[in-house]
Amino acid sequence: MTPREVVEFAKENGVRMVDYKFLDFIGTWQHFTQPISEFSEDTFEEGIGFDGSSIRGWQPIHNSDMLLLPDPTTAKMDPFVAYPTMSIICNIFDPITREGYSRDPRFIAKKAEAYLKSTGIADTAYFGPEPEFFVFDDVRFSSSINESFYCVDSSEGSWNSGREEYPNLGYKPGTKGGYFPCAPTDSLIDLRNEMVQVLESVGMRIEASHHEVATGGQCEIDMRFDSLVSMGDTLQWFKYIIKNVAVRNGKTVTFMPKPLFGDNGSGMHCHQSLWKDGENLFAGDGYGGLSKMAMYYIGGIMKHAKALCAFTNPSSNSYKRLVPGYEAPVNLAYSNRNRSAAIRIPTTNNPKGKRVEYRTPDPSCNGYLAFAALLMAGLDGIENKIDPGQPLDKDIYGLSPEELKEVPNVATSLEDALYNLEQDHDFLLKGDVFTIDVIDKWIEYKREAEVDPVRMRPTPLEFALYYDC
Repeated sequence: MTPREVVEFAKENGVRMVDYKFLDFIGTWQHFTQPISEFSEDTFEEGIGFDGSSIRGWQPIHNSDMLLLPDPTTAKMDPFVAYPTMSIICNIFDPITREGYSRDPRFIAKKAEAYLKSTGIADTAYFGPEPEFFVFDDVRFSSSINESFYCVDSSEGSWNSGREEYPNLGYKPGTKGGYFPCAPTDSLIDLRNEMVQVLESVGMRIEASHHEVATGGQCEIDMRFDSLVSMGDTLQWFKYIIKNVAVRNGKTVTFMPKPLFGDNGSGMHCHQSLWKDGENLFAGDGYGGLSKMAMYYIGGIMKHAKALCAFTNPSSNSYKRLVPGYEAPVNLAYSNRNRSAAIRIPTTNNPKGKRVEYRTPDPSCNGYLAFAALLMAGLDGIENKIDPGQPLDKDIYGLSPEELKEVPNVATSLEDALYNLEQDHDFLLKGDVFTIDVIDKWIEYKREAEVDPVRMRPTPLEFALYYDC
């Protein structure tokens, strides 16, 4: 929509409030709201000023003024607010230079798309993420000087098979038993269907929904692929809607990768392909039906995978899932159909469906940054003709220790990922997509706000291991 069309859209829908949404540096939607009387076509040109020093990872207090400019193409009706409210995703600008703000994740994603076009390699990068999540009935946690604990609960949890529920009717999926039992074992079908209906109401195309492997309410809802920035927007709407539908049903959702010990964590496999003039450039006659370009793209991701983890797996909790020998793909190999490899080539006879699936990422990531970083790594592979080597079609989980030594791994911790990003980030700087300022601030923030606090705190398990030492 154009600014004028957005104004008409607001009138047609009886809008009384306008909600402006933008993403902080780390990946959480922020917002503020104005009455419709303050909204006009001029808003799209003049913007709205706000304090950038209160946003994580952004401006210092002595240089805090920022400018928010709504993107008219993103206007939608918010499905959760009592008064008719129109939501618009915004871009962040410097109020003096009127240039895009380097730490605005959406601006970085837009620059990645622009860089792709400038190379002449392709005109569109498509991304299709598959975010998994847990639906819980209760969550409690605390971390203080003398106490640390968490407790999550789900009526589906296998740990509740012996709980007095007056009556306990059973039908609780066991550990790794959640893929794909019907109701009543799958107790969340109505909730997921409601989520799908709301997702579709804001224009999202949903392909499927199902219970996932883990006990305790793990689910997945699959959305249709889209171009990079649009998919970044869609992923934010997805998380917003999933959480809010859960809350209005008296439940809570988390996208953290590993909320349960001893069962599958939540990943976000990312399907990727490059297109030009309506043609899929990843379709070819090579291994798995892929083109040479697609092979080089894989090579780029494999070369930079450890650094990419700083954006695709950006939480300390991410590495509770990325453990060799368990369910998550940590081995940097590619294979046709093989789900034990980090990079899978899905089977399809349709040239339009040829794509690369990177299975390492998880849904704690900032989609704009993760997708942009993956694209830049893939383009580096294409530009430098990085050979990914031979495919690995064996079950990697069944390889001997000697064979596994030859297969490289992704980062082993957030600290490891940040170290590798520090050493390997030149590929991200091409086209000024990521800047040194962004790389340095990301590393600094993650170390100070996440790595060090987690590293310095004792855990309950350490008391069990060491209290009587």
